[in-house]
Amino acid sequence: MPLDLAAVRAAHARIRPHIRRTPVLTNAALDAAAGGALFFKCENFQETGAFKARGATNAVFSLTAAEAARGVATHSSGNHAAALARAARLRGIPAYIVMPSNSAQTKIRNVEAWGGRITLCAPTQQAREETCARVVAETGAAMIHPFTDERVMAGQGTAVLELLEELPDLDVILCPVGGGGLLAGTAIAAKALRPAIQVIAVEPAAAGDAARSFQAGHIIPLDHAATIADGLRTTVGVPNFAVMQRLVDGVITVSEESIVTAMRQLWDTLKIVVEPSGAVPYAAVLAGKLPLPGQRVGLILTGGNVDLDALPWIRR
Repeated sequence: MPLDLAAVRAAHARIRPHIRRTPVLTNAALDAAAGGALFFKCENFQETGAFKARGATNAVFSLTAAEAARGVATHSSGNHAAALARAARLRGIPAYIVMPSNSAQTKIRNVEAWGGRITLCAPTQQAREETCARVVAETGAAMIHPFTDERVMAGQGTAVLELLEELPDLDVILCPVGGGGLLAGTAIAAKALRPAIQVIAVEPAAAGDAARSFQAGHIIPLDHAATIADGLRTTVGVPNFAVMQRLVDGVITVSEESIVTAMRQLWDTLKIVVEPSGAVPYAAVLAGKLPLPGQRVGLILTGGNVDLDALPWIRR
């Protein structure tokens, strides 16, 4: 099936029994400070604590019985890893997970809790890909890439599908971008449902490959990503970038300081746990990176998997 609105709708029907329909939160004080109406799609309340449950579940339950028999494999810093391990457990098959050695301990524990079989590797994109290729060769498992797999992209797009079912008159969607799986699914679904809507990607300036690539018109690989937003420490994928060029209206970068400030403010005001990657869209609002007066803005809070012993505002 081509990656389009129909694929996103089919993914939603497939995964609905296995995921949560997450709430949308609002706050008058945050609206007043921003000068617009903000609607937070809380994927931090999703199964495994992040939106990744959507794409991984769609991919696993799209496999034929023969494809699934040998299990599934992936490489991930944590959220996709846990999501794939959970989806594999639901289907009764093994999940082989390659994780960089600098992954947050809370995310490693999350993968282990779902029965994922972890192999650690050096914290580089090359090491992740090479180690995962070896694991796939040894096990015969089906590779479920964290963001370039179209089944994953379609599943991720179900978050904005739900958001626009509830709020069909949004003017802007702010979406984090790392590899671009969520962004691709979001842009495809949002533009099909509401062609006039603006889809804006947001990423840390310290991992700003998507912004540089978007401006240059071709992918500029990320060679170093010293950002607190660990879920966004990867280069945008090739198919994801193609969707970006076609459907995304702009890419904004935010500082590390603004991410931490946004994260803490969301904790304090909305009374919810949001991880740094999930706070990135609100960081763009706080930093005044886009005009918001009178706008109705949807923000995807992508996850809430945080190491509580290493919160960024606690001095150690």
